Amino acid sequence: MLLLPAAIRIYLCVEPTDMRKGFDSLAAIVKERFKDDPLSGHLFIFASKRADRLKILWWDRDGFVIWCKRLERGTFRVPASVRDATDSMRGGHARIELPRRELAMLLEGLDRKDLKISRRFTCAISDR
Repeated sequence: MLLLPAAIRIYLCVEPTDMRKGFDSLAAIVKERFKDDPLSGHLFIFASKRADRLKILWWDRDGFVIWCKRLERGTFRVPASVRDATDSMRGGHARIELPRRELAMLLEGLDRKDLKISRRFTCAISDR
């Protein structure tokens, strides 16, 4: 279970990313393609073309942190909304925002379409 402050947002790059990229290259993608600030403290997730590797970029007040995960077998289950966004590329931004539970499911290998998620109350002012 990931415990993230409510103010942190989670963004997933909809295009495959070269996993050889490091701190500066991933931060440049956030700036140029996402039109976002890599120093914002939000999580930025990048997946490989084969979807067997993930990198998460995060600014921790005084430096960048990269978390990497490589699967020995299988692939990460990218949410369907990512595939839809790839086709339309809304507003030129090559990213979508993920709810916290979808990040946890992505890292655990759960496929949202196989789960039945019960309907819940959501406030108009959502902290996600």
